[in-house]
Amino acid sequence: MAKLFSAKLSHISPVWYDLKSDGNQLVLEGNHNFDARWVFELQSNGSLVLPRVVLEAFPGAVLLNKKLRDKAIDLIVSECRDKGYDGVVLESWSRWAVYGVLDDQELRNMALQFVKLLGRAMHLTSSNLSTHHHLKLIYVIPAPRMKELKDQDFGPEDLLQLADSVDGFSLMTYDFSGPQNPGPSAPLSWIEHSLKTLLAAKGSAASSSHGHSHMIFLGINFYGNDFLLSKGSGANAITGTDFIHFLEKYNPSLQWDEKSSEHYFIYSDEGSRHAVFYPTLMSLSVRLGEAQDWGTGISIWEIGQGLDYFFDVL
Repeated sequence: MAKLFSAKLSHISPVWYDLKSDGNQLVLEGNHNFDARWVFELQSNGSLVLPRVVLEAFPGAVLLNKKLRDKAIDLIVSECRDKGYDGVVLESWSRWAVYGVLDDQELRNMALQFVKLLGRAMHLTSSNLSTHHHLKLIYVIPAPRMKELKDQDFGPEDLLQLADSVDGFSLMTYDFSGPQNPGPSAPLSWIEHSLKTLLAAKGSAASSSHGHSHMIFLGINFYGNDFLLSKGSGANAITGTDFIHFLEKYNPSLQWDEKSSEHYFIYSDEGSRHAVFYPTLMSLSVRLGEAQDWGTGISIWEIGQGLDYFFDVL
């Protein structure tokens, strides 16, 4: 899909790397995934290749130890240089939330400082395109869930603090519902709330962060969920192939949920009722329109999980 539709995709981010603690050292795992020919073909077609790096290392190692912090940055920059990448997509906020980093103001500031330092190091390094292009850093951020921001949320002040050091923010506006609360993957009202929270009200001249809307890649899911509604609760993520299978096997009636702007259907199997939420051209078009209204880009999770004709609306 990446090669077939590369003309429509500015950035491709294969999920290849994890930066982990190994005793008192750090190790960047995943370089065995590197596919030189694939990367070259995508770059030849005009797409930038920025593999995802998940920061799994213990926060104490990366944030409190300057030597290891510098090592972490060097490992990432060196891998980009060695493999000819155009940069990386860094995911660390969710891990820091689990470790309690974001509940401590001093540690939180150190965490933001780490992202800044990595961004500066990337920007001082030329990409393989030319000496006029630097390595790029896209930072993954969670979407706010509540009206009032919590300590673990990424807020507008955080965005402003990092805006000069990163090249974009991948906003995870999906996974809204789960096994305990079956429902849509990305209700439109939640998407709007997330953008308003991060960028302030539309058209607000007083907003200092609204001008950064072009740095947001609004998350759009190409996967869906099959929720078990009876006999307890449960859920399975589904891809386009699964969706087609359900349509053929159960011949369900698709229903449009006005509140979330998503399609869903109900089916029964062996006495158990299920609800399936999966993207459609209509739900995707609504979200693309929202991105256009705000002047954001989009980030898709992930292009191999959708239906081929999803690319028609991009």
